[in-house]
Amino acid sequence: MKILRQSVVVAALLLLASPALAQAPQVQRVRGTIEKLDGNTLMVKERGGQSVSIKLADNYTVRGMAKKSLSDIKAGDYVASTGRKGPDGKLHAVEVRIFPEAMRGVGEGQFPWDLTPDSTMTNATVTQVAAAPQGQTLKVKYKGEESEFIVDPNVPVLTYIPGDKSLLKPGSMVFVIANKQPDGSLTSGNVTAETNGIKPPM
Repeated sequence: MKILRQSVVVAALLLLASPALAQAPQVQRVRGTIEKLDGNTLMVKERGGQSVSIKLADNYTVRGMAKKSLSDIKAGDYVASTGRKGPDGKLHAVEVRIFPEAMRGVGEGQFPWDLTPDSTMTNATVTQVAAAPQGQTLKVKYKGEESEFIVDPNVPVLTYIPGDKSLLKPGSMVFVIANKQPDGSLTSGNVTAETNGIKPPM
């Protein structure tokens, strides 16, 4: 009887939780140019031309971008890369970002991305840097899986640096992963912003 009562309680809790789960915020990636920052409200004109408003958390953080080079990437680094399959059937990087150690593990995995219809995002640990006919091949590991992608010499290699709200000025480009609330509004606690002309490539 005790077990039955416990089962009923658990079932009731699941039923109570289900509406909240159904209303969990969806992720929306915003890429565009800042129109203005009004208090904690960031207005962005997206690449498609529409304007969106993002409510930033009171303790929001801003990340800037800095240039790196292909030679800076080494085994053990945690990296992120947008890629597309080339005519050779292999994954070719569009951009590569070297994460600071404090961001190791962020978004780990390989999954479809929305930079272009056929793009893929890979967030993984570099296990080997090997020579390729052009550029280098990065062999990576994520969640027990392995993959590799080719980084051509002209592919931008960047890293994140600490930033502040001074980077959020009209005309600067930003990338924001926002939560879309049930009422359609967007919220976020992080903004990646253009820094000294270096634009977020994501």
